[in-house]
Amino acid sequence: MVRVGTVVRILVLCGLALTTLAFAKTNQNKTQAPTVRQPIRFAISPPMFAVPQSIRSEEEVEHEVRSIHRNLGPGGEDTALQTEFGPLLNGTQGLDFEGMGVNGSEPSDSNMAVGPNHIVEIVNSEWAVYDKTGHIAAGFPKTLGSIWASMGGACAGNQGDPIVQYDRLADRWFLSQIGSESAPYSLCQAVSKTNDPTGAYSLYEYAFGNNFPDYPHYSVWPTATNPAYLQMAHLFLNLQSFVGTAACAYDRTAMLAGKPNPVQVCFTIQNDGGFQPSDLDGSTAPPDGSPGYFITFETNSLHQFQLTPNFANPSASTFTGPINIPVSTFSPACGGTGGTCVPQKGTVQQLDTLGDRMMYRLAYRNFGDHEALVVNHSVTSVSSVAPRWYEIRTPNNTPTIFQQGTYAPDSTFRWMGSMAMDKAGDMLLSYSVSSSSIDPGLAYTGRVPTDAAGTMESENTLLTGTHFQSGHSRWGDYSAARIDPSDDCTFWFVNQYLKTNGDFVWATHIGSFAFTGCGGGGGPVVTLTPTSLVFAKTVVGTTTTAKSVTVANTGSSTLNISSIVVSGDFAPATSTKPCGSTLAAGANCIIKVTFNPTQLGARTGNITITDNASNSPQTVPLSGTGIAPVTLTPSSATYAAQTVGTTSLPKTFTLKNNQSVTLSSIVISTTGDFSVSTTTCGASLAAKTNCTIKVVFKPTAVGTRTGKLNVTDSASNSPQTSSLTGTGK
Repeated sequence: MVRVGTVVRILVLCGLALTTLAFAKTNQNKTQAPTVRQPIRFAISPPMFAVPQSIRSEEEVEHEVRSIHRNLGPGGEDTALQTEFGPLLNGTQGLDFEGMGVNGSEPSDSNMAVGPNHIVEIVNSEWAVYDKTGHIAAGFPKTLGSIWASMGGACAGNQGDPIVQYDRLADRWFLSQIGSESAPYSLCQAVSKTNDPTGAYSLYEYAFGNNFPDYPHYSVWPTATNPAYLQMAHLFLNLQSFVGTAACAYDRTAMLAGKPNPVQVCFTIQNDGGFQPSDLDGSTAPPDGSPGYFITFETNSLHQFQLTPNFANPSASTFTGPINIPVSTFSPACGGTGGTCVPQKGTVQQLDTLGDRMMYRLAYRNFGDHEALVVNHSVTSVSSVAPRWYEIRTPNNTPTIFQQGTYAPDSTFRWMGSMAMDKAGDMLLSYSVSSSSIDPGLAYTGRVPTDAAGTMESENTLLTGTHFQSGHSRWGDYSAARIDPSDDCTFWFVNQYLKTNGDFVWATHIGSFAFTGCGGGGGPVVTLTPTSLVFAKTVVGTTTTAKSVTVANTGSSTLNISSIVVSGDFAPATSTKPCGSTLAAGANCIIKVTFNPTQLGARTGNITITDNASNSPQTVPLSGTGIAPVTLTPSSATYAAQTVGTTSLPKTFTLKNNQSVTLSSIVISTTGDFSVSTTTCGASLAAKTNCTIKVVFKPTAVGTRTGKLNVTDSASNSPQTSSLTGTGK
């Protein structure tokens, strides 16, 4: 890391050695005992929407993650080079909007994850939550340290190298950053308690001893027997000499349950780096027993390692590899160095490619009849830098390259790529673009299964660059392409660009795209009415009247419903026409849900329907507000017999505001032979306070007299009423 003050610039290594590292290709298949750890700190955070910003440093910080100088050699002539644009991209660009901008650190480390209702972006020093129209949640962005502030320690700082994941099968969020930058070095993780990314998190910190874990990347790997969060990190002994890569697995089940001691199992890949761990896309988990895959590239081949965790007996965890996967020849970016060579318009400052490592992510998808992994890295093309991309199949048998290509249709430099694949097998590759005649901008390409193998279609521009970066070469570190779980077809992607010439002036932009044919084939088509449900304010613990969602199959084939899950403070209710396991073409069924808030404030949830429709899973957001009741005590008062025309002694009633908000618009009235003598209740009543009302009885006739004390206000249970009785004689 380089900390740049107003007077001096002090270079401090934040991970990667500056000396050239010769990689000894030793046999990694020999037995290696795992390193087993538990967290050194644990806490449960308050809801993030209630957490204030932590204090930012006023100094500028450059995270000096330089090349790990892997001696891969110049390689050879690229035999998978695509030098022409393909057909026009067969799809539609959707919403795009501005993400976060520079906050004192560079490069951006821009990446994001997408859930059913939210997009979470995380960059160096900050994170933010958006809805899918691009509107940012109240109180965001927040510093990285705000996530772990309640746990304290090193994680409460803003060390960077962050990653965010949406765990689709658990409907939770996972965030991370670097922890301590002095021994014992550490990493920080946060797992959401609910599907709301602005809610509470389980917080963890794991120590790595004297090995600094740089450039950590995480993935979701939910196998049935040992579901895990996978992680890779480059290890540097005392922040100096590179020793290899930590390949780790964390006990996902324990983390999701918020337990204080989830096991971490780690192995070391000696003297090698640039790996990415396999990361699930789609709703189908890897086959049970599948190991986690860690893949990097070597000279004209890929190397795959396999980690099989055993959290019940961690010492029985295994790690094997490398499996050598031959690929078409190439030369790493920048003439084989993998370093800095990207030109910009209007400046001699060149930009870093990080061409010595795989780019984030190694995206995995289980199609049922086959498994596929897609990933990319930057290589030298004829006169520029271009992304080399791969589709790998049969990863747990004999992994092979199903197809590959180097996308270099012209002399523009393309780098800092990220890939993903939708449920139809369409691929999207997003990246940065620059040259001596254009400023750095953002673009993407893609392909559909019917395209010629090893080729991408034409290129779409997400954002045309208008400014250059000066002062430092560091750029991006990584970007992210994601698939929307709401339809499994829409791609979202993020990368950095510049709004003005200079240093520490980066911004980010988020875009979306969907291929036309995703999910086609004449299957069932589902519509949901309404698409969201809002319940009125309800007293905590009280169940509301059920509301209905109609599921209509407007297609020409049967809808097979595999699950209907209701989450949050919501529960299924008896439906008049309930949805079963199948729904005939042209038919509809009804899902009824009730709201039973268990806590004060805004509560959220979902109805999630998983079926064989092209837009599965379908999600209906649910929301409501839990309140505490306003109470009026006693609920009734009986006066003794009084001579007609005589006023009795007053009886006292208490109006108590149990809510966390001010009670307003208070109006007090009586009926019958009763009247208010004095009261301390004004037009409003502060939260968690009470006031008194004194009522007297003055009979105007003999016999039993009745009346009421009425209080109307802003509470949902208004009006409150106490019955009054007395006898005139």
